Amino acid sequence: MKTVKTEKKIKVSELAEFDITRHLKSKRAMTEYLNQVIADGDDAELAAALGHIARAKGMAEISKSSGITREALYKALKPNTKPRFNTVSKVLGALGMRITIHA
Repeated sequence: MKTVKTEKKIKVSELAEFDITRHLKSKRAMTEYLNQVIADGDDAELAAALGHIARAKGMAEISKSSGITREALYKALKPNTKPRFNTVSKVLGALGMRITIHA
C-alpha cells in the first residue's frame, strides 16, 4: 500500500516579509547591493538602499558617526525620498564607503 504525502498549503498572508538587512552582514554584501542599486539608476531606490544598509549596520552607530540624528536618518533614508547629497555623503562616510567616478 502506497502512502500519499499531502503538502500543507501556505497562504501568502502567512509568509514572513522579506528583510534584506538580514543579508547585509558584510561590507562586501553592502557594497555590492549599493553598486547594483546605483547601476540600475533608480534614484528613489538609492535612499531606501542606504536605509537598509544603515539599519543592517545599526542606525544608532550610523547616527553617531555621521552626526545626523536617528530620526533624521529614518526620515531621509526611507523609500521614495530624495536625501540631500550632504546626507548621502555623511552616511556613506559613516559606513566606511565613498563615491568614486570612473571614465
